[in-house]
Amino acid sequence: MQKMKPRTLSGFMELLPARQAQFEKIAQVLRETYALYGFYPLDTPILEASEVLLAKGGGETEKQIYRFQKGDSDLAMRFDLTVPLAKYVALNYGALTFPFRRFQIGKVYRGERAQRGRFREFYQADIDVIGDGALDIMNEAEIPSIIYKTFSELGLERFKIRINNRKVLNGFFEMLGLTGRASDVMRTIDKLDKIGADAVRDILLEEGVDAAQADEILRFITLGGGTDGILQALERYKGKNETLDAGISELATVAGYMTAFGVPADHFEIDLTIARGLDYYTGTVYETTLLDHPEIGSVCSGGRYDNLAEYYTDKKLPGVGISIGLTRLFYVLQDKNLLSENPPASPADALILPMTDDMGAAIALATRLRAEGIRTQLHCEKKKFKAKISYADKLAIPYVVFMGEDEIANHTVTLKELATGEQTTGDFAAAVSRIQAGLAERARGKVIVEG
Repeated sequence: MQKMKPRTLSGFMELLPARQAQFEKIAQVLRETYALYGFYPLDTPILEASEVLLAKGGGETEKQIYRFQKGDSDLAMRFDLTVPLAKYVALNYGALTFPFRRFQIGKVYRGERAQRGRFREFYQADIDVIGDGALDIMNEAEIPSIIYKTFSELGLERFKIRINNRKVLNGFFEMLGLTGRASDVMRTIDKLDKIGADAVRDILLEEGVDAAQADEILRFITLGGGTDGILQALERYKGKNETLDAGISELATVAGYMTAFGVPADHFEIDLTIARGLDYYTGTVYETTLLDHPEIGSVCSGGRYDNLAEYYTDKKLPGVGISIGLTRLFYVLQDKNLLSENPPASPADALILPMTDDMGAAIALATRLRAEGIRTQLHCEKKKFKAKISYADKLAIPYVVFMGEDEIANHTVTLKELATGEQTTGDFAAAVSRIQAGLAERARGKVIVEG
């Protein structure tokens, strides 16, 4: 039989065991942090009816989705976690309690051109708060505090959360007589960091914005002076447009409460260039960048939207949320050597090496250790002692337990810590205590280390 060459499709990431363990650590930090803020875990199907997924899509979305026919069914794979959430909330409206707070970490699929750091299958990690008819602006201030807590728990220190409000931009464009072009203008200024002010101005002129308007737009979105300075500068625009006034007020409220929610002043700033290209954002918007790696772009983004499920229900279901492109973030952290190797990822905390033909005592010991919450492997292969120790070393298993005739006769446990070479013999309780203390010390390390 001819052998087929194994291969992984372009744009799909597969990791070796140690790297996969690091990925799972990051995902676990996200789950624990999101849960700390009172969010339900949620999972939605990867496959949906195409008409459901494309209700809010069309255009570029329709070009990128994986879509296929199975029998009489027209099916598509989800391209984000927000549209399935909209369907879920509309479908289960009567059974949910509002405000509904959910987090979801799951794979999404986009059939775009694969390139370095860009994937066709990738994990997103989302949180959203959905209101029934109304949603207090306090939620828009709490969301960035969750971003701060999450990145800090991962081990990142040098990052900044940039905030803006779409009402500020919409109101300003109304003042300039650009109401009908607001969405196009926002998509253009959202490119400012990537292409620069001159290129943005050229595009605005090409789109029919006159030179005076383009210059005024660039002056406005580049107001400086930090958060306090920008808020003071915005005061000069008050009273000229109702939408702009509402946006300025909301922006000031969110910035003020972010400090109360525990976000240090040096970790966030108002940035009027943040527009978020998607049309469904209606209020506060966020982007988070790593200060030492601005070339990466935003690693966490999101914002406020007022018509989450408009394609599925007449009910008004406003929400606010963020999304972390988890696969891309992991790839970038790995590429920048920011993933901690200490402690090394390991599939077990202890490896039992039976030293007698009778396996009963070793099996019983493994069962007792697992009952204490210690991840335990039992090595039963017919290999030399040195090979067994090498096995533990290669997998970075920190403790080896020897179970020989003396240990069985004396009801003791011989425990060796591979990192130090220290070996002790004592009762079961002493072995458990030593392992747990060592594991607690190892667990102090963060998943990410900044140079």
